[in-house]
Amino acid sequence: MKSLILSLALALIIQAAAAQKDYALLVIDVQNFYFPGGRSELVEPEKAAEKAAEAIREARETGNHVIFIQHKSASGMEINEIVKPAAGEKIFVKEEVNSFLGTGLKEYIDGLAIDTLVICGMQTQMCVQAAVRAAHDFGYGVILLHDACATRNLKFGDREVTAADVHASTLATLKSYGTVFSVAEWIEMEKGKRHP
Repeated sequence: MKSLILSLALALIIQAAAAQKDYALLVIDVQNFYFPGGRSELVEPEKAAEKAAEAIREARETGNHVIFIQHKSASGMEINEIVKPAAGEKIFVKEEVNSFLGTGLKEYIDGLAIDTLVICGMQTQMCVQAAVRAAHDFGYGVILLHDACATRNLKFGDREVTAADVHASTLATLKSYGTVFSVAEWIEMEKGKRHP
């Protein structure tokens, strides 16, 4: 009888460990208004969205949570087809730059009993940066997927700043708030955890 009870207890522990989620993938503002023909076109948003889709597939295949953020807009608000949410995946609609502000996102994440956020999306120097900094300040581990993010050319006074420079300078500062990986590097790391 004791051996049966021990076997059942061990099976429950193994089952609970298998169900444990390692992280949540936060996909920020990959919305139609950032794509060609939208009101706020970015530089190569399709390329970033395809990389985000790779990250989403990895999270889904390993049973981790995928959370989508949508910025409220009068037009082009739809999440782009490349990263279309699956049935049951959580979507938060925000009105501020920071995904945590006024959305209930933190409470939801805390309810998942995870401590790491993997972040990607649009725009690098705006909503993505705000989420990375806020997540760090809330005490979550942060992984930023740099090639699954996109931005635009900017101008300050008479100075033009290319999207590539905006992206790179933002990533350079965000290294202080989390770990910056390409999608391929991150997936390789995740595979290494599963098959050491």
